[in-house]
Amino acid sequence: MVSTDTASLFLHPDRNIAIELVRATEAAAIRSYPWIGKGDKLGADGAAVDAMRAFLGTVDFEGVVVIGEGEKDEAPMLFNGERVGTGRGPACDIAVDPIDGTSLTAAGRHNALSVIAVSDRGTMLDASTVFYMDKIVTDASGIGVVDIRRPIGENLRALAAAKGKDVSELRVAVLNRERHEQLIADIREAGAGTRLMSDGDVAGGINAARYESRIDMCVGIGGSPEGITTACAIKALGGFMQGVLAPKDDAERARGEAAGLDCDRVYELDDLVRGDNTFFVATGVTDGELLDGVRRKGPVVRTESIVLRGKSGTIRRIVADHLVDKWLVDDVL
Repeated sequence: MVSTDTASLFLHPDRNIAIELVRATEAAAIRSYPWIGKGDKLGADGAAVDAMRAFLGTVDFEGVVVIGEGEKDEAPMLFNGERVGTGRGPACDIAVDPIDGTSLTAAGRHNALSVIAVSDRGTMLDASTVFYMDKIVTDASGIGVVDIRRPIGENLRALAAAKGKDVSELRVAVLNRERHEQLIADIREAGAGTRLMSDGDVAGGINAARYESRIDMCVGIGGSPEGITTACAIKALGGFMQGVLAPKDDAERARGEAAGLDCDRVYELDDLVRGDNTFFVATGVTDGELLDGVRRKGPVVRTESIVLRGKSGTIRRIVADHLVDKWLVDDVL
């Protein structure tokens, strides 16, 4: 009898809860659709949170929100520590972002996503006490080649050699922030090009790890919650990722250290999320390189989602049409 892992999965298929979770990201994306370009990021986020929470309550698992909308006194739903799901099924850590890119949604700009990531209970790093993280993400070519402790120019030259490219062919995704002015200058001085993002570094990280993407690397300081969420996706994509917490002041550093975090440590991918039993689902809110956004097509709204599973290394794309009169009412269209 063949005894490879792949054969075992074929003979004894197990449950992929991401297929159920995608209904929650679809719902959040659809309910935020009327708010796209309306300049109200709180309205968009509120609609997405309500929809995601309702659908998560139907999934058979015991989820604890490790990365959510904020502490309980700041968010009425999907707060850190909240329990979601029916309470039946596997015990899981869950990271949620009903809209990664609320400002993008409000402005009608590209790359806003609705996102959920899941791993086994106790495996997801809780970095909630330190809001920012310096990250570097590539595809598998960066494994054993790139290191966040090295200068960016050195990393770019090493990655280019591993990919069999000239440095001038590399494209690097970076959040367009004042704090990254020197980083952007160093990338360009090394000869690579930049893809500047106004928000949405989850999409940037995933694109850096996808074989079919034009992005070769994603670097810079973004949210630590987004970093943990991205790590669940990188597991399924077989990519490379490192992160270093970036506290904004001594008080935040002290809070992080009190919570057991090491602000001087380089967190490897397996430190950010332990094990390979990870799930990542995202639905496009607005159009982007990773996913198409929600679109109204006559009597239906169309969504595009991606479903990633670390254990099997499976990537699925799901395009779904939803009847408008079941989801959206005329007074908000």
